Amino acid sequence: MNFIDTHTHLDGEEFREDLPEVVRRAQEAGVSKVFVPAIDLPSVTTVMEVCRQYRGYAYPMIGLHPEEVKADWQEVLSEMKPLLISSLENAAEPSAIAIGEVGLDYYWSREFEQEQLAAFEEQVRWSVETRLPLMIHCRKAQNEMVTLLKKYKEDLPGGVFHCFTGNVHEAEELLQFDRFVLGIGGVLTFKKSHLPEVLPAVVPLDRVVLETDSPYMAPVPMRGKRNESAYVKYVLEKMAESYGVAPEAIAEATNANVARIFGI
Repeated sequence: MNFIDTHTHLDGEEFREDLPEVVRRAQEAGVSKVFVPAIDLPSVTTVMEVCRQYRGYAYPMIGLHPEEVKADWQEVLSEMKPLLISSLENAAEPSAIAIGEVGLDYYWSREFEQEQLAAFEEQVRWSVETRLPLMIHCRKAQNEMVTLLKKYKEDLPGGVFHCFTGNVHEAEELLQFDRFVLGIGGVLTFKKSHLPEVLPAVVPLDRVVLETDSPYMAPVPMRGKRNESAYVKYVLEKMAESYGVAPEAIAEATNANVARIFGI
């Protein structure tokens, strides 16, 4: 049984000492592909390095994370976009498979609220232009995100609402974007999570993908430890339990969703 981790920060400092072992454990666990998002300009370089090293296994995504959006966001995006286009046009390089990790995050502060909105909209336009899906991070900003995305609803190729942890209403609101899926990670396994009830109630299996967001948010029974892609199997197992289906059915459905959204 093979499955895919659609969101892991393998280029991070947390994996610098043992990345080969982390990748080996993921492969042994059944992880057939991993998707690695950039979060800022320097991380485009580190993400591409990892994806060169594990070409055909690790796939890059390029974007500016909302928490990294500052007053200089226009300058940053003006430097980032050529790197994105180059990855698509240069056969010697791994091709970006998505615009990400992008979005809105007002959890800690709204200091750069308008800059975040402008940077997100610019990258949404990249998605329309390149036909690459979006990998969207959204925290304490769903109303603003939905309002913006509605402007481009008919033109967007699709994407993932990364790290979905919401309620039935929030799930239904996101599912109106019919070319998008919900990224489900370790929160599904947490004792107080309501996702085991929310997902089977309103989210069909053709609208979810698996993710870790490693090194963050490790699932039970690894909670509190550094998360890694191998642990996505615990998310898969909990999802199978929640939907009342075999783990193989979750693997098959989520792999098909990845193929549909990302074309790989």
